[in-house]
Amino acid sequence: MSPAQAAKPDAYADSPWRRVTDAEWRKRLPAAAYRVLRHEDTERAGTSPLNREKRKGTYHCLGCDLALFSSATKFESGTGWPSFYRPLPGVLGTKTDYRIGVARTEYHCARCLGHHGHVFEDGPRPTGLRYCNNGVALKFVPA
Repeated sequence: MSPAQAAKPDAYADSPWRRVTDAEWRKRLPAAAYRVLRHEDTERAGTSPLNREKRKGTYHCLGCDLALFSSATKFESGTGWPSFYRPLPGVLGTKTDYRIGVARTEYHCARCLGHHGHVFEDGPRPTGLRYCNNGVALKFVPA
């Protein structure tokens, strides 16, 4: 799968966020966010307060504050994780992930490379995609 909104691999190649060390990330981030963003962990389903967030605004990467999703693209997926059908243009990178023994499309912040979740082809129109995001990796900024 190649989501149309994925960033070019080198779009943020010179970003200072790419030079932050693992030790620095550990100091900057809450423990759960560190495990998700820097080590591709997954938060427990249904635990994110962002599941209930209904206000207009933007969802940003907790690692580097890059705006990733508009609230206009958020939908209730029934999965227990904040889900979106389209990212903002050029802000996500993707890779194939085999961690559970089957190929999935992992997506991450294009600027700091922080892991956010996986993309599935069971989302609503108009894209048919579901960007299933770990809530601890996001910061909501109200409009």
